[in-house]
Amino acid sequence: MERRTITPGFVEDALDCLHRRGIDPAPLLAQSGIPALGEPVSNLQYGKLWLAIADRIRDEFFDEAARPMRPGSFQLLCQAALHAGTLERALRRALLFLSVTLDDPTGTLRLRDGQAEIVLRDAGPPRRAFAYRTHWLILLGVMCWLIGRRIPLMQVDFACPAPENRRDYHQFFGAPVHFGQPASRLSFAASYLALPTIRSEKALEGFLRGAPANILLRYRHDQGLSARIRARLRAAAPEDWPDFDRLAAELRLSPATLRRRLRAEGQGFAAIRAEIRLMRARQLLRDTDLSVAEIAARLGYGEPSAFHRAFLKIAGTTPAAFRRDALSPPASTAGTAARR
Repeated sequence: MERRTITPGFVEDALDCLHRRGIDPAPLLAQSGIPALGEPVSNLQYGKLWLAIADRIRDEFFDEAARPMRPGSFQLLCQAALHAGTLERALRRALLFLSVTLDDPTGTLRLRDGQAEIVLRDAGPPRRAFAYRTHWLILLGVMCWLIGRRIPLMQVDFACPAPENRRDYHQFFGAPVHFGQPASRLSFAASYLALPTIRSEKALEGFLRGAPANILLRYRHDQGLSARIRARLRAAAPEDWPDFDRLAAELRLSPATLRRRLRAEGQGFAAIRAEIRLMRARQLLRDTDLSVAEIAARLGYGEPSAFHRAFLKIAGTTPAAFRRDALSPPASTAGTAARR
């Protein structure tokens, strides 16, 4: 089940730009349907608040960059990346657009040891964690939509200290999160960069109508053939999953037709199975006391070592390290490295 709520801490983060300018947030909260602070809000409410703040201060980036991201910039970013052809080209265009628009921080794409890294750097001291989260939220929201699938993250590093009492930063990305690092970066498997962008101008119109609420959650797959396959796999234990030919028969398609339709959605059967396994593995490691060997068995691996290798390849860390990072309390600091 996807999280459909935004924690109170992220609401407070968004309101900081109003407090710094001496603007009363009450009218904007009411306009967004948020009755009181201190409670989680829906992604739709937070999306309305984002738009209301952007309209009020003329900045879609919450006054967190060197220059304001003027209203309309997000739409232009989407249009710049829409027909890039591949995720890599779209990502490079989007990073250039944001660097020119924001001036600082600047983002670059680096490839290293089979991993793609989006690195954010500042001309001066590190910014608040919220600034980097917002940058990645915009970037990944658009990129995942363009290729029609979620990009599982391997690791997320923040150059700034950890916000105090904010475990939500660790939970939000679905990957190990570290603060106080040499640079702000997030990483994922470089193989995703070759995926095609599959969206049209008409699809973009619908996406923009739902923004920014639709980028506030980790990407939810479109309803289509790949969504039906995901639902089929989620409903059964891995040992009961059908092979490709049997799945095609269940769907009353030939294997060739199923393969072609999945490719048109930017999907692949092996990748979908790996994604569902990774999702289950993370949940079991985080929320249960099962041993790694027991989790491997539940996920249908013949040997714990096979599970270890597969998890390391996809998640960029070992199962034991992921569990340790997921369960360890975030570092607490007396203050944040806000720069104004």
